[in-house]
Amino acid sequence: MSEGCTHNCETCSQNCGERNSPRNMVEKPNPGSRVNKVIGVVSGKGGVGKSLVTSLLAVSMQRKGYKAAVLDADITGPSIPQIFGVHEKARGNGQGILPAHSESGVDLMSINLLLEHESDPVVWRGPVIATTVKQFWTDVVWGDVDFMFVDMPPGTGDVPLTVFQSLPVDGIIIVTSPQELVSMIVKKAMKMAQLMDVPVIGVVENMSYVECPDCGKRIMIYGESKTAQAAAEEGLPLLAQMPINPKLAALCDAGKIQDFEGDFLDKAVKMVEDFQNWDLEEDEDF
Repeated sequence: MSEGCTHNCETCSQNCGERNSPRNMVEKPNPGSRVNKVIGVVSGKGGVGKSLVTSLLAVSMQRKGYKAAVLDADITGPSIPQIFGVHEKARGNGQGILPAHSESGVDLMSINLLLEHESDPVVWRGPVIATTVKQFWTDVVWGDVDFMFVDMPPGTGDVPLTVFQSLPVDGIIIVTSPQELVSMIVKKAMKMAQLMDVPVIGVVENMSYVECPDCGKRIMIYGESKTAQAAAEEGLPLLAQMPINPKLAALCDAGKIQDFEGDFLDKAVKMVEDFQNWDLEEDEDF
């Protein structure tokens, strides 16, 4: 850092490392937004249940008395409105776009709330998609939010990069599945978070097992899980091992995710709740 640095990159003329940090590209939120913590939900590949985990975390925090919100950054594959049973179009006022509200009070913003028809495909190039995600932060009047969960698209492309650079992401949760390639998935997400100076809260494994409805035995249909080992190798806690549950799938299809039952995400919820007390400046890993 230069001796002449004023610690304010908007007014400082020095060219130092602080100016080039990805965290200095963060956009200002809408003047009507006051968001305490932004938690990204990411994965190294698609089809692992990222939107499900995002929704369950938001519902769980809302149940605990916090104000929760979901920013659906998966522009080409938005599923958050359907999971919450929200189908009306977003409206606006003089301040900006107003988020939709789920039955349980979770605030939502998704591209599906802005399309003429929910089934219309979003055939846009990367820069347009990235700009839209950015506008979900700058143009939406979120109000007072304790925990905002960002449902990111899979991988490490334009949109995840835009979220990390444009939104003040405080931490991420990595969602994966039990297959052998889980180690690679976790490492990719972990390394991207490190590049962007964002702490990783932990790992959630989805589709871990099926529970026999007759005897209660857990059947590992993907074989022995590798997630605990992969998480330990990266120094990350395994926050949950979620089952393949037909009841959860039915609730998502019916738009009733707020009615879910189960304690499989309790540890993850506790970690997110405690996360607001972390002193990120003193975290040696970041």
